[in-house]
Amino acid sequence: MRKVKVIQFSVVVLILAAVLAVSSIFASSPDRKKKDDLYKEVELFSDVVTIVQKDYVDEVDYKKLIYGALGGMLSSLDPHSQFMDPEAYNELKVETEGKFGGLGIEITVKDGLLTIVSPIEDTPAWKAGIKPGDIIVKIDSVLTRDISLSEAVKKLRGKPGTEVALTVLREKEKKILEFKISRDMINIKDIKEPRILENNIGYVRIVEFRENTADNLRKALDELKKQGMDSLILDLRNNPGGLLDMAASATEPFLAQGKVIVSTKGRKDNQNMEFVSRRDGAHMDIPMVVLVNEGSASGSEIVAGALQDYKRAIILGKKSFGKGSVQTVIPLVDGSALRLTTSKYFTPNGRSIHGQGIIPDIEVEDISLADMAEMDKKDRMIEIFEDLEGKSQPPEAKPKAEDGQQKPQLKKPQDYKDDNQLMRAVDLLKAIKIYGKQLQK
Repeated sequence: MRKVKVIQFSVVVLILAAVLAVSSIFASSPDRKKKDDLYKEVELFSDVVTIVQKDYVDEVDYKKLIYGALGGMLSSLDPHSQFMDPEAYNELKVETEGKFGGLGIEITVKDGLLTIVSPIEDTPAWKAGIKPGDIIVKIDSVLTRDISLSEAVKKLRGKPGTEVALTVLREKEKKILEFKISRDMINIKDIKEPRILENNIGYVRIVEFRENTADNLRKALDELKKQGMDSLILDLRNNPGGLLDMAASATEPFLAQGKVIVSTKGRKDNQNMEFVSRRDGAHMDIPMVVLVNEGSASGSEIVAGALQDYKRAIILGKKSFGKGSVQTVIPLVDGSALRLTTSKYFTPNGRSIHGQGIIPDIEVEDISLADMAEMDKKDRMIEIFEDLEGKSQPPEAKPKAEDGQQKPQLKKPQDYKDDNQLMRAVDLLKAIKIYGKQLQK
């Protein structure tokens, strides 16, 4: 059976070589050179597969060998490209439907480190105190060095009710933290807490851009309009992104018809796209503030970038994550798939989001007013040194001031006044409305 498999693979290589040879006859000189180089590399790959099949100490599963090679190939491109076996591909399809088992975090590989983009609100990770920018050093005592995204996802997901242990480096605070988090079914509600705060200022939080986000946002805005909303705070903090077209559609209510919201640029013409507002937005004239932080990524950066470029909204908070590339999922014949970076996002003014992020018009720290009152500088320095000396307590035993920022801050309407960034946005909109009235006199 092993010989048959190797022969079959060799036949495939020979067929590929023949195709390359024929195509090179009609190709230009540079193209022929590229194809010759590709043929040499494919031949090298064939030799390695044959040697491993023949001489490795244990018999190797043919599919496992090829899957491993494809995984390495894709991971060598960038942190967001990956090969997904059928199981991983099915998990991805479940995730896009908005319901799956796990911790509720968006992760990426940044500078070779497994990094939290954002915890999703009201999930186990959020409640445990995981923060954007945290670096996962270990998963269940296993170091994450050189781990791929797909491997990390497999380790983090599991049956609801089971526990996973995370060792996390919080680099800004120079702390190593240990978390034990129980997995749960992750049911993502994309639009949360639409309400009037005060002075007819509306508030809407978008947790993630999913299949029905644009429609749900319009319904929430229309309802707030009926309640007297004359200005808006759109909260995109800790929003890790989601579906590109939904992020573009969610921007439309605030722009006039025909405005470019985001463009994508790749190597091929069919990868270059523009998303344009299709009609005048129903809320294109109201004063507006958009909240972002280091957990705002991808789709949320598209919305913030477009509204900033058109001076349609004031962006307030902290610099966003800077994840501005498009991954196309390409199914393969055996149920596996490629997740391949095919283009990058650009704002209407041509700014690249990838690696740059969105810089707020007004930078405001996200520490809450309650935290500022409870933790002075001396207390924070004592905790940092205790952590470095290995005397730190587990996260759940630490004072409220340590992890209060990561717990849902806006659960009750009266709690919003403890949110420093949100209150700055409220004050800003009040000032804009007062100034507008003065101009109208």
